[in-house]
Amino acid sequence: MMSQLDFIIPNWPVPANVVALQTTRLGGVSGAPYASLNLGAHVNDDPIAVAKNRQLLSPYLPNEPVWVNQVHGIEVIDAAQSACLQNADASFTTKPNVVCVTMTADCLPVLLCDKAGTVVAAVHAGWRGLCDGVIEAAVNKLPVEHSEILAWLGPAIGPNAFEVGSEVRAQFIAKDAQAASAFQTNGNKWLGDIYQIARQRLSYLGVTQIYGGSVNEDFCTYTDATRFYSFRRDDVTGRMASLIWLAS
Repeated sequence: MMSQLDFIIPNWPVPANVVALQTTRLGGVSGAPYASLNLGAHVNDDPIAVAKNRQLLSPYLPNEPVWVNQVHGIEVIDAAQSACLQNADASFTTKPNVVCVTMTADCLPVLLCDKAGTVVAAVHAGWRGLCDGVIEAAVNKLPVEHSEILAWLGPAIGPNAFEVGSEVRAQFIAKDAQAASAFQTNGNKWLGDIYQIARQRLSYLGVTQIYGGSVNEDFCTYTDATRFYSFRRDDVTGRMASLIWLAS
C-alpha cells in the first residue's frame, strides 16, 4: 500500500541530511469528501481513517511528526521540546529525526533549512499568518544567519484563484507597501499572489534562495482537484502535510 502514496519531493539544493516530503490527497483510505489521504484529525473525518492514513505515512518517516494545532497565528515552537497539538503555526528543530510538519488545504506551506544542514522548520502561512509575520517569526527563530537559509514554497491557492476583498489587500499593504504589486483587480475584488508575498517577506529578511511555488511548479490547490485538497473550493475537505527533518 505504500506505493499508492503520491509524494512531491521538493526540488531544492539542500544538504544530504535534510529530508522533506509533501503529501497530496492520493493514496489513503478516507471516504468522500476527504478522499483519500486526509491527515487532518480536526476536520470531522472518521478518526480511524485518519489514524490509518497517518500509519500509511509512517514508514517514510523516522518518527511520528510533531503535529501542531494551527491557529493562523505566528507562534513558533521547538519541535524537539514540545508536545503534539500545541498551539502554533510553525516549528523548527536542530535535532536529528524530529519531524516538523504543517498541514494545509490552500494555505501556503513553507519549509526552511540552512545550507549546512543544522536546522529545519515547517511554517503554516495562511493569509492571516502570512500578513502578521509568521514567516519572519520562523526565520528569526533559526539559530543561523538569514543568508544561510533556503526556503521551499509548497502547494497553495494560486494567484489566479485567491480572490479577496479590499480589506485583505489593505491589511497586507499596511504591513508592507510592496505587497501592492501582488494584487490584481478582479471586478470589485482582488486576486492575491501569496507566493509573491512570501518571496517578498523572505527576501526582505535576507533569504534569497527560494524554491517551489507557482513560478516554478504547477501547485495551485484550488484548480488541481485531483491532487490537492482545497478548503476554498470544497469547504469540507482533508488536509495535506508538508514534512521536514534532519536525518541522523
